[in-house]
Amino acid sequence: MKKPVVSLLCLLLGLFYSALVLAGAAEQQLEKFFKQVRSMRAEFTQTVMNDNKRSVEKSQGVLQMQRPGKFHWKYQTPYEQQIVANGKKLWIYDVEMEQVIVKNLDLALGDTPAVLLSGDANIADRFEIKEITENMPGEAGLFWLQLTPKQQEAGFEKLLLAFSAGNLQIMELKDSFGQVTRITFSHLEQNPVINPSVFNFVPPAGVDVINETDGPENNR
Repeated sequence: MKKPVVSLLCLLLGLFYSALVLAGAAEQQLEKFFKQVRSMRAEFTQTVMNDNKRSVEKSQGVLQMQRPGKFHWKYQTPYEQQIVANGKKLWIYDVEMEQVIVKNLDLALGDTPAVLLSGDANIADRFEIKEITENMPGEAGLFWLQLTPKQQEAGFEKLLLAFSAGNLQIMELKDSFGQVTRITFSHLEQNPVINPSVFNFVPPAGVDVINETDGPENNR
C-alpha cells in the first residue's frame, strides 16, 4: 500500500471538532483532552495490518495540529508525503509522484468517517461507546475506549482510542475488510505555539496540481 490512510487522519481532525459529555475513567481522559488541548505536536508511527494481523505497511513522521480544523501531517519514512489543512482546504502532496491534490476540507471530511465525529453533535449520538476495562496486550497503564458506529454505512467497524494523563496515545481503526490501522504517538506536546504558516501549503514549482475544489487553487 503506497498511500497513507487519509480517512484516519481526518478522523483525528474530527476528534478535534467534537464535543463530549461522558463519565468513567477513560471517558474522563477523552473529555480532558477535548477541553484542554487546543493544539498539539507529536511524532507518530503508523502501522497497517491485514486481516491476519500481519503488518503490511509501516511509516513514521511528525504531526502538528491546531483547533479548529488545521493540521500538518508529514510522513518522513519510508516515503515522503505531506497532508496539510488550513481549516478550509486540504492538500495531499506526494513527493515521489510530484503531485499535489487539493480538496475542500468540508467535502474531504464528508467522504470519510470523520463526518461522524465532526461538528457539534455528541459522539454518543452516533457511536456506541464502551470503556475497555481489561488490559490490552502490551499496553498496560492506558485508558481505552471503543467507539462502534451506529450506522452500518459508516465504512468501518470500530475505532479504539487509548489515553494516558489526558494525552491521546494510540488510535486504531478497523475497517469492514478486517484491515487495522494503528497510529501511535510519542513526544507529544500539548498546546505548543505553532506558526500559522505551517497550515498553509504552497505547491513546489513543477509539480502537477490536481484541483478538486470549487475554485482556483490558492493557499487561502
